[in-house]
Amino acid sequence: MTFPPPLRLHEEQPPALRQQAMADLRFIRRTMEEAGSFTAVPGWGMVVVGATALGAAVLASRQSDDNVWLAIWLLESMLALVVAAASLARKARVNLRAGLSSHPLFRGPGRRFTLSFAPPLAAGALLTAVLFRAGLIHALPGTWLLLYGAAVATGGAFSIRVVPVMGACFMLAGLVALVVPPAWGDAVLGASFGGLHLVFGVLIARRHGG
Repeated sequence: MTFPPPLRLHEEQPPALRQQAMADLRFIRRTMEEAGSFTAVPGWGMVVVGATALGAAVLASRQSDDNVWLAIWLLESMLALVVAAASLARKARVNLRAGLSSHPLFRGPGRRFTLSFAPPLAAGALLTAVLFRAGLIHALPGTWLLLYGAAVATGGAFSIRVVPVMGACFMLAGLVALVVPPAWGDAVLGASFGGLHLVFGVLIARRHGG
């Protein structure tokens, strides 16, 4: 006498179905990461950048040599880049540990922020060399502010709402720098790279953490 095989309460999934389920989970996780906002914009880091920019504006305004003037602003840009990168990385780590972000700095929104932010800055670096060699020193403040504002606005599309507003303010300041007398260039740079970074930095730090 033969007996029917015992009933299996839990049939094992076929390998193909199991692999498809894992692929679907990976896709959902990646989609959720990409849909988030980049929240690691460093408010207090921006305040430091603004303070150093004010100092650079005062120092540059006292120079009569164009080479020295450019060197001061290039050193300021490098210092600002170091401060911003360090404070951004620190805030990203803090957000990750606190559960305010589910992805590392260069994944998801952070990656999109960086890829959108970098091209206008690269264009600004190239145009700096071209304009300086052509003797168009007076066009540099407006060019810097316009392209930096474009970088902040495009990168800010993947960040908190106040960031693209800040970018628009920088672009407006760039327009002002292009139409005012050249002697006002350092004042506009100080009010923009200094003042706007200070104002928006404090705003971001208070509303979204340091």
